[in-house]
Amino acid sequence: MASNDYNMKRIAFVTYQKNPDLTEDDALALPQLHKLGFQAVPAVWDDPALRWEKFDAIILRSCWDYHHNPKVFSRWIDLRAATGSKLWNPARIVRWNMDKIYLHDLAMRGVATPRTVWLEAGENISLSFILKKNHLARAVVKPSISATAFMTFQTSPAHAEADQAKLETILKSSGALVQEFMPEITTHGEWSLLFFSGQYSHAVLKQPQSGDFRVQTDFGGSAHAALPPPQFLAKAQALLRMVDQPLLYARVDGVERDGQFILMELELIEPALFLCAETAAPARFAEAIAEVVQ
Repeated sequence: MASNDYNMKRIAFVTYQKNPDLTEDDALALPQLHKLGFQAVPAVWDDPALRWEKFDAIILRSCWDYHHNPKVFSRWIDLRAATGSKLWNPARIVRWNMDKIYLHDLAMRGVATPRTVWLEAGENISLSFILKKNHLARAVVKPSISATAFMTFQTSPAHAEADQAKLETILKSSGALVQEFMPEITTHGEWSLLFFSGQYSHAVLKQPQSGDFRVQTDFGGSAHAALPPPQFLAKAQALLRMVDQPLLYARVDGVERDGQFILMELELIEPALFLCAETAAPARFAEAIAEVVQ
């Protein structure tokens, strides 16, 4: 460690046990943070040996296993807040964003989202009945607390009976969404609009691999830099104004249907920020961190 590093503020970029190091994308922000007087290091969120009070700020980044232990993760978030850690995004926002029921909250406030049937944990219901009652020719089923398409599957009336067991497995431990399938994802892709400290930074358009509907790179998806239509950007900005606390970062994911932006996810916990897609994005992210940590 260089001598001048001792005078730097230390920031934890929160990771998880399976991949404890920083992602290549997040690492792009390190030189920019260093210029601003910050040293960012990876920190596994459930490492019992870590002394979180030694960090000047804690930034949630690639904590991509939180959905496997949501109660434990939520307690960890609460403890960070209770001990006065500068946690970003804030604990209250993280708790709200953990469960996809937040999409229902936003839909009730006028945000366009896919048609969704919400199921509670332990509920005993036929998937075939849900599809028939709601006239869903194709649907995507997922746990209400999930990430990286965890336990997410596509179904239809012809396959619902065979897929019933998968739904029941989800409902043993979680609520579930039965969501209208959006074919626009496979034809036009899914937009991700990135914001730092509420300011728009850049966007990417994500595409699933042929024959799939999942856009994550884990399943062969890809992403490339793209300029969103002005009306999509305006919708995303209006959506973020509905959040009543400041945000270090936000990723607004959506698809286009008949010229309208349909919100798929509002990612406020651990989204990939696609810093590699825009030359100035790492510096923007670093500057946003400096703003909230000072």
